[in-house]
Amino acid sequence: MLEKLFKLKENRTNVRTEIIAGITTFMTMAYILFLNPSILSATGMDTNAVFFATAISAGFVTIAMGLVANFPIALAPGMGLNALFATVALAGVGMPWRVALGAVFISGLIFILLTVTKIRQILVVAVPHSLKKSITVGIGLFITIIGFKLSEIMVVTANVIPPTLATLNKAVGPTVLKSFEWNIGMGSFSNHSMVLCLIGLGITAILMAMRVKGSLLIGIVSATLIGIPMGVTIIPENFRVFSLPDLSKLAVGELDIRGALNMGLWTVVFTFTFVELFDTFGTLVGTAEKAGFVDKEGNSPRIGKAMLVDAFGVSFGALMGTSTITAYVESAAGIGEGGRTGLTAVTTGLLFLLALVLAPLALIIPSAATAPALIIVGVLMVSAVLDIDFNDFTEGFPAFITFILMPLTYSIANGICGGIVAYTILKVVTGKGKQIHWMMYLLFVLVVARYIFLAE
Repeated sequence: MLEKLFKLKENRTNVRTEIIAGITTFMTMAYILFLNPSILSATGMDTNAVFFATAISAGFVTIAMGLVANFPIALAPGMGLNALFATVALAGVGMPWRVALGAVFISGLIFILLTVTKIRQILVVAVPHSLKKSITVGIGLFITIIGFKLSEIMVVTANVIPPTLATLNKAVGPTVLKSFEWNIGMGSFSNHSMVLCLIGLGITAILMAMRVKGSLLIGIVSATLIGIPMGVTIIPENFRVFSLPDLSKLAVGELDIRGALNMGLWTVVFTFTFVELFDTFGTLVGTAEKAGFVDKEGNSPRIGKAMLVDAFGVSFGALMGTSTITAYVESAAGIGEGGRTGLTAVTTGLLFLLALVLAPLALIIPSAATAPALIIVGVLMVSAVLDIDFNDFTEGFPAFITFILMPLTYSIANGICGGIVAYTILKVVTGKGKQIHWMMYLLFVLVVARYIFLAE
């Protein structure tokens, strides 16, 4: 039955590999179960209600991705987009969180329209080969940065000016506001989390070099166990594997669509839509490239269905009571373990649903234990740089802009936008405008208009 449903042999995989890949993906992104409620609670939303919405939406949408698109990608409330949501609906400063959920729901409907009309799918054909490869490289660098931050090898601090509604229009990425001043430095070996990450990284790298199946998962589990005597893996007193969350204040169906429309929040809707459009596109293309789903012409039949699931997921998440659902770059960890079908996604989705009662068990896995897997996956994805023709400056420069902006601005969308602008300009001024797909010209106009608008 599984063979027929997921075409395992056709994709040169098996049930064991897919399940291990699904578990690996879950363990690298399980942090969202606890971080999302922490972020959205600033809006006045109940923490337990957001936890429920996060687990339910991530679980069902990820399972749908596996069953409908047969794609090994997991989805959950997006980091960055949830920070933007919290800024918009900040308690005592911004709009009511129910109205903000309404804005997210509307952006989901826009995605569904763009997907059904196949406008989003045209992007896959329109974006040139060099930019697709650079997206894969950029995501590799981006996911490595996430690993360094989680492990505290890289320490980032911010001096923050209290946000207001006015700062929303100054957003330069999903997590970076112009009112933030960032300081970046190296961690200390006196930090046990950093030391644990380095130990886990060493174990995982050795296993990868020896071609051991399940290297990433073994590395995560090993680091978690080693972290117990180091004091990094915290097992609380009266620890229970099973625990039901308090569901007395659920926000299911609490969104206010009419309020979002009446308050004239199309700027908010546009911001959510624009960032999610390029974030999802970048993640799907980057991971599809790594998994080998993109043919020589740069097409991937699975991405169309994956985009449709993602579009419905945005509105579904809003109905459940959480910020924008999006594809996760951490899915690359599962692909790195050999995940090639929707069975990987279904496994991850089921674990998100189980997290409703297994939350204490998932909570004890420290970030320092999952960080090595993200760093290793970064290595695997950055190898795509070898397929970029840097001898042709009109190809190499836009590719460089694409993959360097992603980690440095902490935004997949910013990288793609920068690459589109650079590619279009260089091709036109060198008399190679005919090589550009018409959609690229349209994207160029939209990107430029967006940044001019946000600069005002």
